Amino acid sequence: MRIARFTTGEDPMYGIVQEKDGQDMVYGIAGDPLYTEIRPTGTVVPLEDVRLLAPVIPRSKVVCVGRNYAAHAAEMGGEVPEQALFFLKPNTAVVGPGDPVTIPPYSHEVSLEAELAVVMKRMAKDVAPEDVPEAVLGYTCANDLTARDSQRAEDQWFRAKAFDTSCPIGPWIETDLEVAAPAGLSISSSVDGEVAQDGTTSDMVRSVAELIAEISTVVTLLPGDLVLTGTPAGVRTVEAGSSIDITIEGIGTLTNPVVRR
Repeated sequence: MRIARFTTGEDPMYGIVQEKDGQDMVYGIAGDPLYTEIRPTGTVVPLEDVRLLAPVIPRSKVVCVGRNYAAHAAEMGGEVPEQALFFLKPNTAVVGPGDPVTIPPYSHEVSLEAELAVVMKRMAKDVAPEDVPEAVLGYTCANDLTARDSQRAEDQWFRAKAFDTSCPIGPWIETDLEVAAPAGLSISSSVDGEVAQDGTTSDMVRSVAELIAEISTVVTLLPGDLVLTGTPAGVRTVEAGSSIDITIEGIGTLTNPVVRR
């Protein structure tokens, strides 16, 4: 099931994206998929006629994982850390499909990072890996935009990772996705149609279940929290005026333009 958050020019609402007669349609639902039962509202709109929004705005936090793909760790001049590397993005970093990514004024080297994002449905604290699926609502595409010049200049990654619009997500939440399959899911990024990253989630050093279990020993994960699971090799700098696509098999494509103000 694909859960979208959208607007037709009025208040945002949730909907289920389904194909009907060869056309993608959005079926409006009442309720919040994170907290309440959902029910149809009777609203049915062609997908092309709505504006998709970030499928969730975390009320608490976005937890990110660094260097969870060995090839990416190598291209950044490092190795996979013995202990998983975690950092946070604020919810003000989150934007949706089509929203502009704004290069911060202090950076001249912002890079894209295609990532599989996990959307939490239930509170999770000290959860065992085998119990992680019960706490997950679904998955979406994410772009962990990074100001590389700031990242190199400071030990802390706040300026590098936390700036406004640095975490686009979308286009929707896919609840039926087999992320533990041996072959993994293809994950890629492109800039103006030119491929940058082309990998698979099977190359993750730590699996989704392992990551969430370990994170939950540090912080309590709450409904709506996002966990970004790392990026494959091929990250590259993006410039104002370009357009970024993040594509994950079984989910879809997240597209955002890049601007500088």
